[in-house]
Amino acid sequence: MRFLPGLLLLLPLLSPLAHAELFDDVFDRGELRIALEADTPPFNFKEGDKLTGFEVELGELLAREMDVRASFITTDDSDLLPGVESGKYDVAINHIAVTAQLQDRFDFSVPYSYANAQMLAKKQQKRLLGNLDTLTSSQFAAKPTEGVDLRNRVDAKATLTLAIPFHKGNPAFKSSLDKALERIKADGRLAALSQKWLEADTSKPTK
Repeated sequence: MRFLPGLLLLLPLLSPLAHAELFDDVFDRGELRIALEADTPPFNFKEGDKLTGFEVELGELLAREMDVRASFITTDDSDLLPGVESGKYDVAINHIAVTAQLQDRFDFSVPYSYANAQMLAKKQQKRLLGNLDTLTSSQFAAKPTEGVDLRNRVDAKATLTLAIPFHKGNPAFKSSLDKALERIKADGRLAALSQKWLEADTSKPTK
């Protein structure tokens, strides 16, 4: 009997319910915490104090479809993915290309965009050059015109699959996120958003 108190202390750790599903956390909070860098137009950036861009509008649509509010957190490269991994953020929506290495660390949503790095780089360069009035010199210098920060070094002509990473082992959350994304694909909202910001429908694989 003298070991019973110790065993009782271990029960929460052994219980399959000890680790709350991300789905439950998000819906208990009523918000989806979305990490992004906010300095890579046209994907996500600031116009004055306002966050905007393709992925900002995408995050708002997804949160609405999931019946929660979108909470955007601006961070940097050193914190973005580690923050998702640690549970500090629920997801990152920051034009992250799916790779085998990242799939070892994260689960991913279904893709929301397909494009090659060269095309995406041109879109970013055009947006940067057309919006110098909304960018500080340090922001412009931090994102030179050689291309989009896609978190991975890839062939410029290779087709990139962009998706949303989140902490591994959350099937209910993945199902909810994927269904929300599929709904905005099915009714054309994702294609329209892509046309608005990227001047092309990148919601389907390129041929």
